[in-house]
Amino acid sequence: MNLTGVHFLLTYRCDTECDHCFVWGSPFQKGVIKLKEILFLLNEIRKVEAVKEISLEGGEPFLYYPIMVKAAKEAVKLGFSVEIVTNGYWACSVEDALEWLKPFAEIENISLSLSSDYFHGEKWITEEAENAVKAAKKLGIPIIILAVSNPNISEKCPNEVLGVPVDISELRFRGRAAEKLVKNVEKGNWTEFKECPYEDLADPVRVHIDPLGYVHVCQGICIGNAFQKSFSKIIKEYKPYSHPIVEALLKNGPFGLAQKYGVPHKEFYADACHFCYEIRCTLRKLLPEVSEFLAPDQVYGEDLS
Repeated sequence: MNLTGVHFLLTYRCDTECDHCFVWGSPFQKGVIKLKEILFLLNEIRKVEAVKEISLEGGEPFLYYPIMVKAAKEAVKLGFSVEIVTNGYWACSVEDALEWLKPFAEIENISLSLSSDYFHGEKWITEEAENAVKAAKKLGIPIIILAVSNPNISEKCPNEVLGVPVDISELRFRGRAAEKLVKNVEKGNWTEFKECPYEDLADPVRVHIDPLGYVHVCQGICIGNAFQKSFSKIIKEYKPYSHPIVEALLKNGPFGLAQKYGVPHKEFYADACHFCYEIRCTLRKLLPEVSEFLAPDQVYGEDLS
């Protein structure tokens, strides 16, 4: 596996419930990683020499601010570069944002990725995002803005804000988006979706580790649990064409997954993610023996109380 990055889902909790969230982030979500678990995992990840980048995200990682800061410092000490992904809810003013970001100005090899779009506010670039950009620039912290396209918005997303680039990506209809955003979207026949257009499941360059230890090659598709088996062993032993979910997706995408297990499904879907996500939700209910590969409940909207 040509793995270069590991993304920590520090928590499934978030201060908001965005309609497009693929991990069902909300104030009511369960699942928060402990500092000792982060430190343990960072040392395990070091054993995979190709990994150079650590991302700290959620949910909203700033909800557990001291743990996030400590994790970032320890990751850099171990030789990783660190990215922090946040919605910037904490940047109520430039002055406030400066206080929140000051600890990161003292850490080398760290950057900030800020989510801002019509899912997070009433315009492409929220006031909080602008405040965070201004503060990060004053402190010399590299920063970019991450935006997601919205089928209900015709206004063009800006390419940059205050000299900071805006990276806009396609909306993927999985997680909460598969429930909230598919109603008025043009759909394609299920037979069209014969590949995964977003993830290289055969040779991933990144994986996610969540608060429960699950290692995801795509959110909700797991290849092991790093609290039960060493992370380096999980990566070394990953055989995509022997994995009960990945194998089918590699051969024929969501179409192949549906055919392999013969599960009932609709005829039309918004995109490949939508089809794949709904097939996986059905598989979890019909075939308990594959549930360990389709975990945890949080990613499937089944543990939100």
